[in-house]
Amino acid sequence: METVIAWIKIGFVFLILTLLAIIDVTRKDFGTIQKKAIWGLVAVVPFIGWLIYLVFGFRKGKKQGGGGAGK
Repeated sequence: METVIAWIKIGFVFLILTLLAIIDVTRKDFGTIQKKAIWGLVAVVPFIGWLIYLVFGFRKGKKQGGGGAGK
């Protein structure tokens, strides 16, 4: 039973990291919609997609300018 709980915890960590990568992709501009879609697909690859995005794609996108509070 302890092994199952450990695997659930590990899976939850990977899920959170994947969600953070997907959220980051949606908030950035990668130049074209095709590049954004590719990085989005890379981010959802189970277990390693978020790591590939972090290493290779994280700095490629630029934060999109959007009128937020205080602007």
